Amino acid sequence: MSVLTVDELVQHFPIAGSKSVVRAVNGVSFSLDKGETLALVGESGSGKTTIGRCVLGLIEPTDGRIEYNGMALGGSRTIRSPELRGKLQLVFQEPAESLNPRMRVFEQIDEPLRALKVARADREKKVRQAARRVGLAEALLERYPAEISMGLQQRVGVARAMISDPEIVVLDEPTSALDPTARAEIIDLLIRIQREQGTAYLFISHDLSAVRHISHRIAVLYLGKIVEQGPSAKLFAQPSHPYSVALLSSVLLPNPRIRAGGRIRLAGEIPSPINLPPACYLAGRCPMVIDPCREKMPPVETVGEHHSVRCYRHAEVAALDKDFDSFGRFQAEADRILGAGIPASGTV
Repeated sequence: MSVLTVDELVQHFPIAGSKSVVRAVNGVSFSLDKGETLALVGESGSGKTTIGRCVLGLIEPTDGRIEYNGMALGGSRTIRSPELRGKLQLVFQEPAESLNPRMRVFEQIDEPLRALKVARADREKKVRQAARRVGLAEALLERYPAEISMGLQQRVGVARAMISDPEIVVLDEPTSALDPTARAEIIDLLIRIQREQGTAYLFISHDLSAVRHISHRIAVLYLGKIVEQGPSAKLFAQPSHPYSVALLSSVLLPNPRIRAGGRIRLAGEIPSPINLPPACYLAGRCPMVIDPCREKMPPVETVGEHHSVRCYRHAEVAALDKDFDSFGRFQAEADRILGAGIPASGTV
């Protein structure tokens, strides 16, 4: 059974002094199973973070349904509700901004337990266990966030989110502010914790290298709508939507002799989320556009096991000569090199 189900989620933001709205999320549906990582990917403005905030109840959706273990969320039932407190957690993008500069590391990690009214003696034991789990030396518990590196700050954020044994954690760009080594360490840490605790992750990111490493499934978003969704390995090997191909083609690899790419290049301006096209949102930029694309939104079609796409020409896109194997080869080599110098666990 899915621990999270999102059905036709819509989130529109009114514009002050106008009858218009910003259509940030436009009918998004997905599910998340226990111990699974679903990555939401797309360029800035695609609605990734808005979806995460709706799931957590930080903003009230305009329409649609969100269920946690069959329980409808929304209204007064959010992560702050007594029956849900500690079950859904969030790791922020900027660790320095998400930590209280006036609180020591110990107090930061302890904060969720205080909200859950855990006894003081039990809290101290749990905080020290959580610190060891994320590789924080005990001496760091008495420091303030400004006294430790950004990578260690993010470990504090992970420890704080995991200490309540949540079933679902929304990871909002958790590695984007980190250097490559710290990024690899945090991804490795998240994978290990998931294996130990069976936590489900909603991983929001534009970092396709991190997405490829951590995710089981991927949902590709464009202007608040999922255009392709499927297993991570399948989507990287054979994307079936023009936007997915273009997104993967945009990855920059440090080795100039290796190029990840396909034959699809998007041109033109991204439509305004205030005035979206009546049919396919990508029609004005897509080199494979045909008349039906401009007339009606393509339906969601199943193209493989757990793999769906919203495109009239998905079969032709899938059949294009694409060179994403090179991207995989480069990533495998990078993972090997980084992994040789990064402990899977231990204390920093």
